[in-house]
Amino acid sequence: MNTLAYGLLGLVARTPSSGYDLMLQLQPYWQAKHSQIYPLLAKLEHNGYMQFTRVHQTDRPDKKVYSITEKGKTALKLWLAEPTAEPVARDELVLKACCLSFADARTSRALFHERIDHCREQLQMYQHIMQEIEQQSEGSPNDPSHPSFGDYILLSWGCRRMQEDIKWCEWVLELLEKKNQE
Repeated sequence: MNTLAYGLLGLVARTPSSGYDLMLQLQPYWQAKHSQIYPLLAKLEHNGYMQFTRVHQTDRPDKKVYSITEKGKTALKLWLAEPTAEPVARDELVLKACCLSFADARTSRALFHERIDHCREQLQMYQHIMQEIEQQSEGSPNDPSHPSFGDYILLSWGCRRMQEDIKWCEWVLELLEKKNQE
């Protein structure tokens, strides 16, 4: 199984979910498309890692709500015990930064201002969700035994990443501005 398959197992282990719900849950952490998720869910179900119940809907086609099986729980626990792969960094801005000497000053600045705007939007969204978790939590979401602990620490990670990206972009903009003044 691939990493996305294990991620799907982990999400349905927490809460039985439809394919669409799973895609929404994954978005902050892992980019996956419908075309990846639905065939993978079918394969996981076929291989006995998940099962589904069909939920009748009057205004839409019936939906499948997936839940994890004992075989899936065993596979998930084994995967969690394995060392993680090296992080994959795939950021177009980083690649473009390597080539900035070929761009004019206006274009260069625009790239970093766009990233700052994006990071601020993401940061605000993550902080809002963290506040909702804190308000809705019985107990403390920063307690590892709390059901929202995983979401809470991942949102914190997202906030920190956005804050660091903003700092880096501001630093680059300062360097670009110094060069422009020379």
